[in-house]
Amino acid sequence: MGLDPLTVLVLVIFGFPPAVTHGAGVTGDDPDGPMEQIVTIARRADQPLEGLAASVAALSGEQLGLIGHTHVQESLNRLAGVNLQRADGQEYLPAIRSPVLTGAGACGAFLIAEDNIPLRASGLCNINELFEAHTEMAERIEVLRGPGTVLYGSNAVHGIVNVVTPAPGPGGSASLELGPDGFARGRLRAGHAGQRHRYGLAVTGTTYDGWRDDAYYDQQKLSLRHRYEHGDLRVSTGLTATNLNQETAGYVIGPDAYKDEELAAGNLNPEGFRDAQALRLWSRIETVSVGAGALTITPYLRYQDMRFMMHFLPGTPFEENSQRGLGLQSAYTLEPAPGVTLVWGLDAEIATSSLLQEQESPTVGSPFLEATIPVGRHYDYDVDVTQVGAFADLEKAIGDELTLGAGVRLETQNYDYTNKMNSGRLTEAGAECGFGGCRYSRPESRRDRFTNWSADLRLGYELTDDASLYGRASRAFRAPQATELYRLQREQTVADLDSENISSVEIGLKGGTDSLAYRVTAYWMAKDNFIFRDADFFNVSNGKTRHRGLELELQYRGNGGYFAALGASLARHTYEFDYETAGVNINGNDIDTAPRLFGNARFGWEGERLLIELELAAVGSYYLEPANAFEYDGHTLVSLRASHQLAERLMLYVRAVNLLDEAYAERADYTTFSEQRYFPGAPRGVFAELAFRW
Repeated sequence: MGLDPLTVLVLVIFGFPPAVTHGAGVTGDDPDGPMEQIVTIARRADQPLEGLAASVAALSGEQLGLIGHTHVQESLNRLAGVNLQRADGQEYLPAIRSPVLTGAGACGAFLIAEDNIPLRASGLCNINELFEAHTEMAERIEVLRGPGTVLYGSNAVHGIVNVVTPAPGPGGSASLELGPDGFARGRLRAGHAGQRHRYGLAVTGTTYDGWRDDAYYDQQKLSLRHRYEHGDLRVSTGLTATNLNQETAGYVIGPDAYKDEELAAGNLNPEGFRDAQALRLWSRIETVSVGAGALTITPYLRYQDMRFMMHFLPGTPFEENSQRGLGLQSAYTLEPAPGVTLVWGLDAEIATSSLLQEQESPTVGSPFLEATIPVGRHYDYDVDVTQVGAFADLEKAIGDELTLGAGVRLETQNYDYTNKMNSGRLTEAGAECGFGGCRYSRPESRRDRFTNWSADLRLGYELTDDASLYGRASRAFRAPQATELYRLQREQTVADLDSENISSVEIGLKGGTDSLAYRVTAYWMAKDNFIFRDADFFNVSNGKTRHRGLELELQYRGNGGYFAALGASLARHTYEFDYETAGVNINGNDIDTAPRLFGNARFGWEGERLLIELELAAVGSYYLEPANAFEYDGHTLVSLRASHQLAERLMLYVRAVNLLDEAYAERADYTTFSEQRYFPGAPRGVFAELAFRW
């Protein structure tokens, strides 16, 4: 399964002699760094990471600078429990305490935010939406593993990712990075601080010709920040705008096709592309003198537009989708008694969206596919979404060691769907398809409402000055996504879906010494009303899945500047309902694309001006389909990174990824039409970045 090098590295790491001092400088893996940093993801407000009774991890700006990710997967997969699969260009498929999820509602299992504001309206997510966040210039990236807190509503089922943009202020930096296959990236950060006003600017521009045929991307991102302070009033404002123009390479097909260099570098879908633009504007108003407590109000606006070719579908249709909306987050915090903190608030948003799927050329394939997938519009509809949620969370300290917390959220979500073409399984012109009807089915215009609740119960206990224990029981939900409700297939004319809900129990131990910091977490989750597409291509919601696992995070620093870190996950994700596919009842089977073991280990050395880090990223074997008949063996990748301070303000970063030039698959899966198919991983690449800071 390709995991032996990881095991060896763990033994090497803990073969270092114990030490009591820290090396000079900042590695990003210092036990006194990330373990004690401030995060906002749990309560949408600053909190010490160390004191949270939840499984939260964060990548600091120093860590992100060393990683220098060209795709956010390279950074996030350092964290235990996180296993994003990179597709082509900036695309990906997500996993946080879950299998790698695909399909219409896969993105709905995770809440993706920037500065604590979801990137997309609830019910209108996109599987690739994280590329709309400015991760390349983030001050930090936070991840909450498992169900979100009650301050978050629909979609915070398996986890939350929050990208924090740089705070405004003086100073700045400029860098230029070059890499293989025409990769070039420039980054600029600048700011100014006055008596009451602070300003910040962050810009990233990237171009890449791609290592596969007809596969490149150009991407630009801009973030603006402003902060005003006067007395007990603080107003923070942010704007992020992104643009992506990408030519996309598709799967390579056939058993172990990714091992063939010629096939891997080729592109069976040279016509594939994705163009996407997004803009978000928000302003957070905070004051500490409203009655007995502090009030925070955050209004925000969103705009998004995307057009791409669905090269992974027969007939390769085009899709255009867009959304516009506005929303408001609010929270009121007070201390009604000594040691007691109460947070309550109301969130609301409205959004309007449109989706068009259209095919320009006749389908090429079997007589069945040619007859059932016609030229013309397949879907053309608008959906208006409104969401309102109210929450309350109470936390009480009992003595110096024990903290108890509990919260609840009630939320309602409404869809107003308008079909802009004929209904049913007809062609755009109203004709019938052969073989009993067209593949794509359009429901009549309708309205749907979903009301859900979530809850959170937690306990934190200080065992010693250097160790603490926490337990958490939580429930979260996600309403069906618009694409699950209204983008139907075959004979289905109405998707009678319920909201997915998940129940979770976890327990964690964390602590450390001068040389070692650790976190160990065990969890069990049960998901009901799991929405899946059955053999008749119906979206149904009577599935059940179970998820249990163990996560280990270690950070070690030895004498002489040596350091090491490990993020490892042992988990099993299974179907827990009777359903037959390929003659097999999947009840009890592993969910496809759910490796039981994966992890990331680093060790290196840091001196006064030089840092060197060796990284091993391992993914164990996993099944490609629910019947568990086909399997990917897994892989282990080795990368080397270094930073060198050339002068007081000048830094050089060098990164060699996939150092051993291993042939591997970023993603492997199986369909009855194509059999085994893969997104091949990139060969060895060396990147160099020169950064000037002031």
